[in-house]
Amino acid sequence: MRPVHLSAESAERIRAHARLTYPDECCGFLISRADPPGTTGPRTVVEIEPAENGFDGERRRRFAIRPQELLAAEHRWEPSGYVIAGFYHSHPDHPARPSAFDQDHAWPWYTYVVVSVTASDTPAIGAFELDEDSRRFHEVGLEVGPVAGPQVTENVRALGAR
Repeated sequence: MRPVHLSAESAERIRAHARLTYPDECCGFLISRADPPGTTGPRTVVEIEPAENGFDGERRRRFAIRPQELLAAEHRWEPSGYVIAGFYHSHPDHPARPSAFDQDHAWPWYTYVVVSVTASDTPAIGAFELDEDSRRFHEVGLEVGPVAGPQVTENVRALGAR
């Protein structure tokens, strides 16, 4: 399990997305450099990209990112050496922990960031990885703070906007 570094700006953008979509769940992509196989150090999220909650049903308790949106995001980022390293979503009026539904639909290797959101606040944010053997989520360390300078962030955004 790899700890996650997330810039304060990205964390705030996730929180803002959660507040904007409340009382429904929001979702999006976590972008990082493509790591060589076997990398065990921290995963540094250099950008987040909001996605549409495409769940066909009650979006207050579920989210889905449509396959075509995932594929389009992968195609945007991969040529630049960046990959979708995980996903974020909100839990309206619930803790910042993955649900049983989240666990049943998760993939190993990816990082999952969950933010708790209420009508007036985003009180907690957490990061998790799915253990491939046990098929259970494990909380991983989440460091929110400086990750990349403003120029690096702008360069990453420009690459993703292609």
